[in-house]
Formats: sequence, C-alpha cells, structure tokens
Amino acid sequence: MAGIYIHIPFCKQACHYCNFHFSTHRGLQETMLEAIAQELKMQRDYMQGERVDSIYLGGGTPSLLEVAALDKLLVQVAQLFVLADDVEVTLEANPDDLHLVKLKELKVVGINRLSIGIQTFQDGLLRYLHRIHDSQQAIASVQGARKAGFDNLTIDLIYGIPTQGQAMWEADLTRALSLQPAHIAAYCLTIEPKTVFGHWQRKGKLTPVAEEVAARQFESLVETLEVNGYEHYEISNFSRPHHYARHNTNYWKQGSYLGVGPGAHSYNGQTRQCNVRHNQQYINGIQQGVIPCTVEVLHNKDHINEYIMTRLRTKWGCDLAWLKTQYGYDLQQEQRVRIDQFTAQQLVRLESSRLFLTKKGKLLADEITAALFVV
Repeated sequence: MAGIYIHIPFCKQACHYCNFHFSTHRGLQETMLEAIAQELKMQRDYMQGERVDSIYLGGGTPSLLEVAALDKLLVQVAQLFVLADDVEVTLEANPDDLHLVKLKELKVVGINRLSIGIQTFQDGLLRYLHRIHDSQQAIASVQGARKAGFDNLTIDLIYGIPTQGQAMWEADLTRALSLQPAHIAAYCLTIEPKTVFGHWQRKGKLTPVAEEVAARQFESLVETLEVNGYEHYEISNFSRPHHYARHNTNYWKQGSYLGVGPGAHSYNGQTRQCNVRHNQQYINGIQQGVIPCTVEVLHNKDHINEYIMTRLRTKWGCDLAWLKTQYGYDLQQEQRVRIDQFTAQQLVRLESSRLFLTKKGKLLADEITAALFVV
C-alpha cells in the first residue's frame, strides 16, 4: 500500500491558526503547477513501483484550483504510477469553493472523496478563526456534494477554541451529525508561534483554553460520535464502517508515500525527505533539475519510535511481537516500569502482546508516546 500527496500551496486568505505552508499571493500558481508536474516525473521511482492506493490533494487550499488544473495533475499521476483500480482520490476543500457545478466536475475527473474544512458551524467562531466561509456555505457544501454523488465525505472540526463554550461545541457536533458524513476529523486547536494566534498570545490578547476544558470537549466528542455509530479509529478521526481515510491510514501503518510540492514529506521505508517550504526556492530547484529537499536516513531507533508514535494513536495499537521481530526491540521488557505505571493509572492496556491507549490515555497520548521512545 502506498500513497501520493500533492501540496497546493495557495489560499485565498490566511486563517489565524494555520501553520501549514501556503501563500495568499497566487502569481506563481501556473509556474508552481508546472513544477509539481515535473517533480512527479522526477520522483516516479521513489516508491519502487509500489501500487498507489491513495492520492491526496492537500494544502493550502487545492479546491481553489480550476477543475482542469486538478485533472491535469491526476492524469499525470495515472501516466507515471501504477494505480489501484479503486484508488481513493481525496481533495481537501473549503466550503466556499464547492458550488454544485464544480462538485459535479470534480466527480467526473476522478475525485471520489472530499475532506471539507468546516471547522465550526458558529459564524462568530468562523470570523474569529478568520475562515472565509460562513455556516450556511458549510451546510450547503455538504448537501451539494451529496447531490453531485459524493458519499465518501469528511467533515473537519476544531475544538479547544478560545470563546468556544461546551454548548457551542455540542451544537457543532449535533449539526455535523445531522449532515451524516461518512467520516469526521476533529482536532484540538494548537496555538503555533508563527501564526496570528501565536502573535496574539505573545501580546496577551489570547489565552488558550484550559486543559480541562479541552479534555471535556474531547470526551464529549468521543461519547457523542461513538453513540451515533462512528468508530474512533485514531485520536482525531472517526469513521462509519468501511470509510477509514485511506491515505492517512497508510501513514499510521508505515506505508510508503511520495509527497510533491513545497513543504511536502515523503517516506519509502529507508529514508524520509522534506521539500523546502518556500515557493520560489522550490520552483527554482525543480527548474534546475534538483529536488530542493532535506533527506534523513532512518536508523533502527527511528523506525521503532515512529512505529510507537503512529500506531499507539490508532485502534490497532502497538504490536509488541511484531516490533520485536522486525526491529529486535522488546518494548514490554525495555519499558516495563513505565508500562506498568501507565497500566496502573489506566492510561494503557496490554492485550495479546498489543499495547493500546485507553480512553483516558488518549487525553495524554503525546506524553505517553514520548515516555516510551527509545532515546
């Protein structure tokens, strides 16, 4: 199983919380798309002929591109790589881009999954986040997607927003459920230093929500979605049966993936690489026949830590027997004291040589994972 990620680094406006690589200046857009197409050619052997089961167009805001431009990229991928017959092709989209005519055109060119960045249905919070859409556009985008034939839909939500009370969050969950998406991804707001919110925090204009408030919102998220038939298969992801996000699941299961575009990451089992997060530098490199990236050769310790980091977040947990066979590392033996401590605190559980986070443990996933790393 392998995936291809294509990073489209353009947005109409900057959200106050976003730390992804993007630009609101689109003068380089055509040149950028040509460079991305060229990088696909340059990287055609990166995954050594593995079958591609997922293509993910992310960003930035890839939905702001004309459908013809997206189609050109997808045709290029199909010409260069071996695709599964049922390849999942996901487009990250903002609600304001998804009018019915465009949705139908997206379906025709092969997009078969949408990840719609709604974040909240509260108009006041949308303005606070500096989102470009409003709640009515959010609802209409999902309804329009269904009319256009999209059944595989993700709604993205954010909790832990300053001024977002419990009642607002529960109202967002109720509204999201009323739209019956196949998949819901919900993320706790993180205040990143190089964002507007980060600047506000340094100036004392923003106070992050208390940990106990965010924890309560996470708990209500899990309770509400599980009661309504969604499987909590990764910390931030919930799915109806048979609708896991295939591309992200490949990440969590250590599958190979190629990332093209500025800031994109790639992994082929032996190395990891990251393209430069600068549009002009990226374009210049590609035009000179060089992929402007840093490459990290992964050692045994890196593989072990990555496995712990990704798998412990999921419903599949860490397979300790596989970890020992594959990398010669006995996690249960080497981290016996910590595992016993976490078990006594009801943060993890051990079942048939697999280590899982409990519901309580999911609130402390990052801390638990870091404590189990090989250093």
